[in-house]
Amino acid sequence: MRVATIDIGTNTVLLLIANADGGALQPIVERATITRLGQGVDRDRRLQPEAIARTLACLAEYQDVLREQGVSALDVVGTSALRDASGGEDFSAQARAILGVAPRVIDGEEEARLTFIGALSGLNATGKVTVFDIGGGSTEIVNGKLDPSGREIADAVSLNIGSVRLFERHVRRDPPSREELARVEHDIHEALRAAPTFAKDSTLVGVAGTVTQLAAVELGLTRYDGTRVHGSVLSRSAVEQLATRLAAMSVSERRALPGMDPSRADVIVVGSAIVRAVLSWSGATKLLVSDRGVRWGLAAELAARAVHP
Repeated sequence: MRVATIDIGTNTVLLLIANADGGALQPIVERATITRLGQGVDRDRRLQPEAIARTLACLAEYQDVLREQGVSALDVVGTSALRDASGGEDFSAQARAILGVAPRVIDGEEEARLTFIGALSGLNATGKVTVFDIGGGSTEIVNGKLDPSGREIADAVSLNIGSVRLFERHVRRDPPSREELARVEHDIHEALRAAPTFAKDSTLVGVAGTVTQLAAVELGLTRYDGTRVHGSVLSRSAVEQLATRLAAMSVSERRALPGMDPSRADVIVVGSAIVRAVLSWSGATKLLVSDRGVRWGLAAELAARAVHP
């Protein structure tokens, strides 16, 4: 059985096509396209026409790939931007016309659950685990446990801090001013007051574009390689040095960095500030990097339903 999932996020649209063999997943195609659907949503609470157009164009490209790959099951979800903005119904109708499946707008709790399931696949982690997922509009933090019998979530929270949301809210200068960064950090720390308690014997796992981008820059990758990024480790000191270095650079200077996705070069400063704050909140000295997330959680559930309908 060949399954496919699409995660329509605030900043990025992610596609996974995988063979499901007895419930196990073998990836065939993975795509990540930055369309910034959440452009202006924090300010206006509605989807912008140009952001809708970019995202629908991306979905049309993905549909071509789905058709070529002969996918037998597809699930599509939307997260923070579609939760927060008006105009989502019209967007979903247009997306359904392209894909044949309407995106399901999932709440923060469901997003956290799927992130936890997906992020841990293929990682060498056992026992207590805390997964955090920095998106464009929100950040999910999930405490749980991973053992041979499966995965168990203890508690989870979705916080309205994301790289695009806080960038648009506070950053006007290039590079950001000290005052702008202070306002970003204030919002992050206020939001983290609602985070669950971090167990000191827990493994901290970071997922999504900000974390994988920091790992790619730290590794000095000239071309993104998920096999090297997934399962790599970022120390707290490395994150602090990267966050400080990126904040002092202009967008054009960041774009020129080995490993940097040019489309993420503007919001990476805010994203790295969130990573640094999560490490400070947890007290952890390092984090394990995951290249997987919601799309993998969705695919695992599709595969499981194929085995046990």
